[in-house]
Formats: sequence, C-alpha cells, structure tokens
Amino acid sequence: MKIAFHGAAQTVTGSKHLLTLQNGRKILFDCGMFQGMGKQTDELNANLGFAASEVDYLLLSHAHIDHCGLVPKLVKEDFKGKIFCTPATKDLASILLEDSAQIQRDDTRFINKRRAKQGLPPYNPLYTTDDVLAVLPLFSEVQYGEWFTIEPGIEVLYTDAGHIIGSAAVHARITENGKTHQLSFSGDVGRYGDVILRSPDTFPQADYIIIESTYGNKLHEDVLNTADKLNEWVKKTCAEKKGKLIIPAFSVGRTQELLYFLNQLSNEKKLPNVPVYVDSPLSMEATEVIKSHPENFNSRIQKLLRTDNDPFDFPQLHFIKSVEESKSLNDRHEPCIIISASGMADAGRIKHHIMNNIGNAQNTILMVGYCEPNSLGGRLMNGQKEVRIFGEEFKVIAEIGSMRSMSAHGDYDDLCQFLACQDASKVKQLFIVHGEYDVQLEFQNRLLKKGFKDVEVPAMHQEFFLLD
Repeated sequence: MKIAFHGAAQTVTGSKHLLTLQNGRKILFDCGMFQGMGKQTDELNANLGFAASEVDYLLLSHAHIDHCGLVPKLVKEDFKGKIFCTPATKDLASILLEDSAQIQRDDTRFINKRRAKQGLPPYNPLYTTDDVLAVLPLFSEVQYGEWFTIEPGIEVLYTDAGHIIGSAAVHARITENGKTHQLSFSGDVGRYGDVILRSPDTFPQADYIIIESTYGNKLHEDVLNTADKLNEWVKKTCAEKKGKLIIPAFSVGRTQELLYFLNQLSNEKKLPNVPVYVDSPLSMEATEVIKSHPENFNSRIQKLLRTDNDPFDFPQLHFIKSVEESKSLNDRHEPCIIISASGMADAGRIKHHIMNNIGNAQNTILMVGYCEPNSLGGRLMNGQKEVRIFGEEFKVIAEIGSMRSMSAHGDYDDLCQFLACQDASKVKQLFIVHGEYDVQLEFQNRLLKKGFKDVEVPAMHQEFFLLD
C-alpha cells in the first residue's frame, strides 16, 4: 500500500489523502477545497493531483468545504464510485456544496465585471449547481460504530469525531497477501466537553494514523466563559460605541454555537436589546439540518431540550434571506449584530459586510475561529492596517477582536487525548496533516515524546509506501 497527500499537507485546507492498494484499488479520504490561500488558491483547486476516474471509493469525514468542497469537481472529472459518510454529513454536504456553487457563480460575476473593465479574461467557477446535483446519487449513508465491507479485503468503520454534526474519524481495515492492517484518519477532531456535541469516540488499534494538527501547539481558553466574553463584545460595540458587531462564522457549527450562547444570554436577561441578524441562507438551512439530528447532541443539550425546545432561537434573532435584505443592512446605522459566512471571511456575504463597515471605528469585526493566515480573516487577525477586498484596498479602522474559546478543533491536549486509546509502540507510522508547518513540527515533537516512533509531516503530493 501507499498513501499520497494531495491537500492539507503543511497547510490547513484542501484535505485529500489517496490510499492505493497493491491490486491498484484507490480509496480517497476526503476531497476538500483549498480556502484562503491567497493567489495560490485557484491554482491549487484547479488540480486534484490524481486522476478522478481512477478513484474507486471516497470516504468522507465531514461536510466542511475544506473536506468535501471539491467532490463535485471529482465527479465532474469522471469519478463514478461510492461516497461514504454519516447521514448528517450527507444532509449538510448537500446544502453546503450547492451554496459553494452559488458563491462561486456570484463571486465570479462580481470579479469578472472588474476584470472586463481591465481588459482581462474572465474566471470560470470550479463547478456549477448542475455538477452538485450529479454528486447526490453517489452518497451512501453509514452509522457510527459499525464495521462494514465495501469490497472483499476492505472494511470501514466510522467513529464520532465531535467536530461538527455528523463528523467522523474514518478507519479502513485492509487485507492484502494474508495480512490485515488498519489505517485511521482523524478527520477534524473536536473538543472534549463541547457545549453541543458529544466528545470524540475511542477507536481500535491502528497500524497507521493520519491526524489533523490545526491547534497542535495551542491550548484553548475555557469554553465555560464563552457566553460572558461574547456578551462583553456585544456591550462594548453595540451599547458603548453604538456600532455594529460583525462576526464571520462558518454556517455549520460556529453559527449554531453563537446562536446557542446568544440564546443563553437572552434567557438569562443579559443580552442587550439589539437585533441579531444571521445573514446567510445557508446558515438557516444548516441550523434546520442540525436540529434534525438531535441524536448527535451531548447529554447537556438533550436535557436542555426538555425545557427549551429550540436552543438556537431567541426573540431578537432574524434570518436574512434575500440579497436585497442583506444589502439593506449596510444602510442601517443603529447598533446590531451581524453573523455571516464564511468563517475566514474569504467568500460569501461577510466580505461585503466587512468592506462596508471596516472604515468605521464604532464597529467591531470579531473573529471566532481559525483563519488561514493569507485569508481576509487571517490578515485582519494579524493586524494588517490595510486589506484588499474585491480588488480594492481598505484601511482597517474598525476594531478587530478575537475569541479563541469557540474553536471546533481540539487543541493539543484534545488531540493527545484522541490518540490516548492507542498503544504508540504498535503504530508503525503517524502522519500529521491539516496544520501550518511550524505548528506541525511542534506537534511532531510532542508525539515523539509520547512514544510514537515514526511521525511524518508530509509535503504536498508526497507519497509514502506503508511499512509491512
């Protein structure tokens, strides 16, 4: 067997890992889109790094676009195999991929108007909504905790990763030449003690492990204080400065966490009397999908549902649907909270809100999750005084804030706890993916001290022959 890393290799996005068996069968773990990589983004997404038609199976860990966003391109380029995922991942991926196609369409139109004025050739989207529709019949739902056979010699197990609704670590048990080996892929590992989701499951002993490392060198702030810290930003921006609190947030996971905390503050009569706008039709759809899978909630939320039938709703909440409604928010001068996608602020309506509000010191742009350094969100977090948005430079006058306690990714303690069910001496090779290179090197050193013998940090498109 050999494994090749065609994404999330010494970077955080574009998860794609291709396992090739001795008989030539190919299994792809995730098929994610690169996001927030600056000028490299288009080039990276244009080339999968392998022939789609040669892939036999896609094992999808979860529905975030950096893990599933190039599935329509894979199918467009003649992949005809099955796509395995949990029921919640299938439901979320269906709406996320359609939204991705629509964002590409709208952003391409906006950018091409400017390019036409400059005499430049037009951009083309990676895929269309028709390409997304071609993906849906290929999905095959699987349940947590049950081994299943996809063909003789290949068994697969999905275990709860606790990252978002439906997220999974994926385990493949391969039998070749009378020998059986297990390769385990973490997907994205969630946090132990998450406010909404169950903690990650343990998993059987693996011979090879692929593990994410987004926060492999950091410890998160205590999540128990998140509601109060969020309220401090609301009071400072909306009550004291009389401005707008703009929050870039991924439509799945982060938006629902924000609504959960705002609902908590509303129930406790702590939330200032300002309107809260969720300006993302996708976030509204995703919230409904998440509500439809309560089986993934932890015991705390299960108990809360007995007294609050909707922990993601409160009187001040308004969902924005149309483009006209979204644009009208820019004409508002009253204090308000605007939550909009994407979380890295590199696509979607949030870019327009930042563009229209970044020049006013009364406003705050609050980052509540990981941002790739080259993304708009990453540049704001890194303190840049001017940022380019839709080809124009804007001075950063608004206050830039961040809350590290809300990450859906585990920190290094969580990642080590995820691996604690493994006998390190029995793991032949461990591969670190989905992280910035300097972070991965720190995490590599930590894992070597934990007793893992062979810990690799793959480069883009690097191949490894797995040890017998």
